[in-house]
Amino acid sequence: MTPANLLAETQRSASVTDWPARIGWLVGLVLFIALVYWLMREGWKWRGTLQSDIPELPDAPEDTGPVRLSMSGRYHGSTTAGQWLDRIVAHGLGTRSLARLTLTDAGLEVERPGANDFFIPAAALREARLDKGIAGKVLTEGGLLVVTWAHGDKLIDSGFRSDHAAEHPEWADTLNHMINDTEGAR
Repeated sequence: MTPANLLAETQRSASVTDWPARIGWLVGLVLFIALVYWLMREGWKWRGTLQSDIPELPDAPEDTGPVRLSMSGRYHGSTTAGQWLDRIVAHGLGTRSLARLTLTDAGLEVERPGANDFFIPAAALREARLDKGIAGKVLTEGGLLVVTWAHGDKLIDSGFRSDHAAEHPEWADTLNHMINDTEGAR
């Protein structure tokens, strides 16, 4: 045999996979993801603690009167009024969910399967408008119905998106007329 053949016969390629190193990196990545998730969860709980001065949300009265409007869609969250990124998480207001809105003479009832329902009395309503974003959710212009309401000493913006976006202008108009009528009666 020639020296080149002997050399080719004796050389072997290194193993392709270094399993201990690969498993070490995988374990490290899983631990890093778990740490980030835990830190996000703690931040959410801390935000709730900072907002503990917000009073409990009112329940709907037994007799709310006739239904003016009704809509099904999504609840995208609540923020401090005018600050569309300052999410409120106290009392479950930060939990996105499906929602069913019912507007009556008594106020706005928000039913949320899997999350806390809440009621906004007519006297607490301040404004309704069409907007494009709230607390990390950005949509097309006018794709979100934002209702401003007073709770305790805080003004809150709550964002809703109907399953049928064409309903939004009617909701904003009806809510604003109702608010103007309520303010005129005060």
